[in-house]
Amino acid sequence: MSGFPRTEVGGISMPRLVCGTNWMLGYSHQTKAKDQLIKDLFDTAEKMAEVFEVFARAGCNAVMSMPSELISDALKETEQRTGVEMLWVATPSYPEWGNPDTWKPAVEEAKKLGAQFCFPHQTVTDPLLDREKRRLAPLLVEHLQFVREMEMIPGLSTHTPEAIMCADASEADVETYIQPYNAAGFFCQMETDWLQRIFGDAKKPVTTIKPMASGKLHPVTGLTFVWNTIRECDLVTIGTMSPYEAEEVIEISLACLEHREPNLDLQFSRSKQGVVSEEQAA
Repeated sequence: MSGFPRTEVGGISMPRLVCGTNWMLGYSHQTKAKDQLIKDLFDTAEKMAEVFEVFARAGCNAVMSMPSELISDALKETEQRTGVEMLWVATPSYPEWGNPDTWKPAVEEAKKLGAQFCFPHQTVTDPLLDREKRRLAPLLVEHLQFVREMEMIPGLSTHTPEAIMCADASEADVETYIQPYNAAGFFCQMETDWLQRIFGDAKKPVTTIKPMASGKLHPVTGLTFVWNTIRECDLVTIGTMSPYEAEEVIEISLACLEHREPNLDLQFSRSKQGVVSEEQAA
């Protein structure tokens, strides 16, 4: 396993680049047709493991997803192929929509499937924020406590920047906070300069998601913005649709962190004929 820069979350060494799974589980945030394409492409654990393997061999041995037997199988397959222990950040929601009584079975399922981290999904977290008093609702605190009881690391998956301030002000048992963050402001509830300030004041590492705005930003554009505006302890989560894309985003990320140009072959089309040499166009 290569040495991608790492940070620490809840006492566990984590790669600063985490493999996301929306582009494997069928969540394009674009169209239903694109969702179906993703599901068709990643219909087996072996196909998912092909992408996970690229991340793992680069030192990015962490994956974020909802609890899923398919993901669990893909992680086991990746470990067999690489000999690298994979870290799993599971983000369960209520299996029965809006029913808190279904939280414990969801956490138990995440534990059974092999997750080391368990963060209530945004659909659980955000309705249980007390913004006025800057605290987490007692029920959310109980949810986090049960994660600890199940011997997993707790955090918060949220789309609300105030969640960071509520967790910190109430000294809640939260080791990191998942937050959308990208140059387009996609899924972000505040302007990015405000988010940057909030992240900078956070007591724990921030785990950013959607750096390329679900495919709406060019990889170099999206990743350059995020890597250059977060702290050295913070993380970036990114999903890809192929091993080739995984290789690209890892190289772009390393280039950003090392303050150099990415070592990539640029894509070519006829419209670029006038700006390249004959050798480059060949």
